[in-house]
Amino acid sequence: MTIPILKTYHFEDLKVGMRETIMKTVMDSDVVGFAQISGDDNPLHLSDVYASKTRFGQRIAHGLYTASLISAILGTRLPGPGAVYMSQTLNFKGPVRIGDVVVVDVEVIELVEKGRRCRLHCECSVDGQVVLEGEATVMVPSRPQAA
Repeated sequence: MTIPILKTYHFEDLKVGMRETIMKTVMDSDVVGFAQISGDDNPLHLSDVYASKTRFGQRIAHGLYTASLISAILGTRLPGPGAVYMSQTLNFKGPVRIGDVVVVDVEVIELVEKGRRCRLHCECSVDGQVVLEGEATVMVPSRPQAA
């Protein structure tokens, strides 16, 4: 995944309907690395032999790996650096396999001035099929006051 230069929006810059999208090809090294970082060594993610006997027929990425791609947008593109996660709902709709291209789309759906909260609809899809959807709430910094 290549995320272009950072975008930083202050709360005052945001508008309902703003959106960002990234695409990421899921690599074997991503899944193995996520297992190492998270400690989730479920053989469904790491063992070809085990996974071949499951309903998926092959290894799949961790659900939270897919969800972490949402964080990539929130922290670097919309709203960007300085945004702080407050909450995230996740509804898993389908598997993500190694080699899949995940399209991650995030859209501003509500702005709450008190506490500078931004609510965003988050969706991940593979080949046009939604594999993960939910909502995130982040706290967004205000524009610095001119001296």
